[in-house]
Amino acid sequence: MTITAIIVAGGRGERAGGELPKQYQRLLGKPVLAWSVEAFAMAGVDQIVVVRSAEHATLAESATHGRQVEFVSGGATRTASVRAGLAAAGSADIILIHDAARPGLTNAMVRALIDEIEGGASAAAPALPVADSLLRTDAEGHVEAEIDRAGAMRVQTPQAFRGDVLRAAYAAAGESAAFGDDIGVVRAFGVQAKVIPGDQRLMKITHPEDLAIVERILGGERIVCVGSGIDAHRFGPGAFVTLCGVQIPHDKGLVGHSDADAGWHALVDAILGALGEGDIGAHFPPSDPQWKGADSERFLRHAAELAAERGARISHVDITLVCERPKIGPHRESMRARTAEVLGLPLSRVSVKATTTERMGFLGREEGLAAQATATLDRPV
Repeated sequence: MTITAIIVAGGRGERAGGELPKQYQRLLGKPVLAWSVEAFAMAGVDQIVVVRSAEHATLAESATHGRQVEFVSGGATRTASVRAGLAAAGSADIILIHDAARPGLTNAMVRALIDEIEGGASAAAPALPVADSLLRTDAEGHVEAEIDRAGAMRVQTPQAFRGDVLRAAYAAAGESAAFGDDIGVVRAFGVQAKVIPGDQRLMKITHPEDLAIVERILGGERIVCVGSGIDAHRFGPGAFVTLCGVQIPHDKGLVGHSDADAGWHALVDAILGALGEGDIGAHFPPSDPQWKGADSERFLRHAAELAAERGARISHVDITLVCERPKIGPHRESMRARTAEVLGLPLSRVSVKATTTERMGFLGREEGLAAQATATLDRPV
């Protein structure tokens, strides 16, 4: 029997927050979508179809790199997206349909669902009993009635079907039909569906806090790490200095292989330190001509991307600039804003401040300036 898995990943996932749709955000070091793709691949299904939006085609391909996957563009509704996936599934004998936002899929769950269909069921889905009391409320939150929870179940995905039954049900539903899930589609066609024991790990990521909850469910123990960095550059000819991504008019410039942004260089070292990934020179050697005059934003973005790849979250950064001149105060908020923008952090989690050495040493003599930074990261053990 041929088995096809269709992963629905076309939604925008706006309720989950973040700059990326939830199916492309990182969970313990890899995109949420990748977890389901890998689970189906390990279970030995014959074909994996990912339904994604054309807008996020590059993200989908990156998230599934190295796996044999077919991509199709989704529709305006979940039902329309599954219909597009069915067209790619062809004449598969068994079809499993799964939400990309449920990354806790296991090989055992895939096999249990396939066994149900091979055992004679036309449709099957994992489900968990409802433990909480249920109430119906009006738009203002006033309780209107209690709902009997006896027999009530929380249905999860993947949902498994005989291929011919699912195709016939979708054909009968019509192009404009919209259902909450695929069990609803086959039941409307008159097909009896069965549930099997669900799995708490199949929790769906919907709200911003859900990603952290799923991480804990999947056994991702985390620790807080603090890294520190320091950098200094001497003054030379020029009409401005660049600090924390902001050009500040000055009667001197800063000498360095790149743009000599001491604030961001120190911060890059702090992030790398919290990750245990060496220093900025190891990643961007000053002996390499490609980094001559480079914008330090590239270095900072690299450090942030490396943190994401390691499953780490940057929670707070603090930069101290040490110089007599230029005066940092008038530019401090611009520096905070630029740093927050590059790291994707709220402004409240970025600190930039300044001090002097009371005219002592090379900094006091205005031969150069220095920066110190710390970065606090929440990362897997």
